[in-house]
Amino acid sequence: MAKTYKTSEVFGISREIPLNYAYRKSVDTEMVNSLARDKHLVIYGSSKQGKTSLRKNHLDPSEYVVVTCLNTWNLPQLMSSVLKQLGYTVEQSTTIATSGEAKITAKGGFKARLFGNGVDAEVGTELTGARGKEVTEVALELDPADVNDIITALERAKFTGWIVLEDFHYLPDETQKRFAVALKAFHESSKYTFIIIGVWLQENRLVQYNGDLTGRVTTINADKWSSAELLDAIHQGEQLINVEFDDNFKIH
Repeated sequence: MAKTYKTSEVFGISREIPLNYAYRKSVDTEMVNSLARDKHLVIYGSSKQGKTSLRKNHLDPSEYVVVTCLNTWNLPQLMSSVLKQLGYTVEQSTTIATSGEAKITAKGGFKARLFGNGVDAEVGTELTGARGKEVTEVALELDPADVNDIITALERAKFTGWIVLEDFHYLPDETQKRFAVALKAFHESSKYTFIIIGVWLQENRLVQYNGDLTGRVTTINADKWSSAELLDAIHQGEQLINVEFDDNFKIH
């Protein structure tokens, strides 16, 4: 006998991927294709349209780090939070950078694959061999407003996944604009890719902040739902909770 679920487990707001998740050709296919491109990805649309579920459905948790943005953050605070998610301990420094921002000290220990042999090194360990040596303890003094310093920290951490910025729309406008400038540098000077998720309706919002992002950013409109896709989600939900809705209700 098939399991019957509660209505709240199928329809409505959920922290997990909805049980009646419907694959949308114009959205899910674009997501899959975008992950293979060497471009930053912006997933935008109205609230509760499946933006976060889209990311969770197509990426394994081991493939990315998530930073949930706050409405009080400036660019240095945003970049510091990215470093924290990578495993760095971030402390304020007394040194002032040329940008005028206070520098930060980022410390961390990261496992490394040495010499291509898959040998793991722990924090503070130095491995020496015939072909060289590598120390995995990292301590950097950085300008959190300098994208070049952040790229250096990402490289030292040997990070290879995506960086997801959830609730990007919460950031102050000035922070969004400064990040749009930094985003071009991430594309030009590194291999790192951001997935930016926000509630807005303009397709080229970040490009409006920085025209140089044209061709460097792919956008996905999470508001795109065809009638067939909506009916598919309803039909899957009907089966899960063992009910059948009236056809007029489903259509309207």
